[in-house]
Amino acid sequence: MLKKALVTGAAKGIGKAIALDLASKGFDVAFHYLNSEEAAHTACQEAAKYNIKAISLKADLTNPDEAKSLVEKTANQLGGLSVIVNNVGNYLGKVTSEVSVEEWHSTLDSNLNATFYITQTAIPHLKAGGWGRIVNFACANAHLVKARKTNTVYIIAKTGIIIYTKSLAQELIKDKITANIIAPGIVENSFDVEEMIPKLPTKRAATLEEMVNAVWFFINPASDYITGQVLEVSGGWNL
Repeated sequence: MLKKALVTGAAKGIGKAIALDLASKGFDVAFHYLNSEEAAHTACQEAAKYNIKAISLKADLTNPDEAKSLVEKTANQLGGLSVIVNNVGNYLGKVTSEVSVEEWHSTLDSNLNATFYITQTAIPHLKAGGWGRIVNFACANAHLVKARKTNTVYIIAKTGIIIYTKSLAQELIKDKITANIIAPGIVENSFDVEEMIPKLPTKRAATLEEMVNAVWFFINPASDYITGQVLEVSGGWNL
């Protein structure tokens, strides 16, 4: 089994935790970053203790050419590609009628379009390896067709990711490639964590370890029969 992975937004937070977990399981890993170059290099050094190959690569994933280049560099430098985790995506919390054209496009670009650019470029590499995993990030309740007060564009982007991923799952299962979705709620590194905790049934945020475990559930070779699924990691939020 080819063990080569690309994790976007892997310099810090959830992405870094996922990439380090894969490294600990014997995967060569590409740590993608945009602005946090030093943090990405430090993460690579942490991963190196597992005796795997770790590289850090910069790219603006809202630019299709840079996204494509990131995937190609990863495959070339790691010697193939079998796992992609699309973790990048900016949040916008704003009253729907006040969203500007620029904000609309930037939110869709960093979430839905970035996921599309990376995944479409990666698919031929996953097929060439004879086995693959695609794990895309949505958010809690993005699968519901429900009005939103302040994060409409963000939810549209994340719902689009779900539909896109499910469609890929149906298409790629014949190639031994699964495509699944992680839908986090409030995580320990969320920007509004203290404000949101009282609203959660668990009265706490998800830990990075819990997010990592959810991602590994889909990547695990034992999960070959699981595809096109949304795994919500939200502690029962908004049930």
